[in-house]
Amino acid sequence: MNFAVVIEPASTGFPACVPDVPGCVAAGETEGDVTRLIREALHFHLEELRRDGDLIPQPASRIGYVEIPHTDPVA
Repeated sequence: MNFAVVIEPASTGFPACVPDVPGCVAAGETEGDVTRLIREALHFHLEELRRDGDLIPQPASRIGYVEIPHTDPVA
């Protein structure tokens, strides 16, 4: 299964979440750290759902990009 993961750079590191699995979040000092941690968090969440007899959510979110003309200075 492939779940979309959102990683956003922040002043304190890199937080991440899995939109299709509510509550599945992680944060790391580097992008590499958070990638490993969110993978572990997702595995843990799915195992807990299985253990509790709950349904595993199907990956539905997709990540895309929209290009717009660059007219203003970038922050």
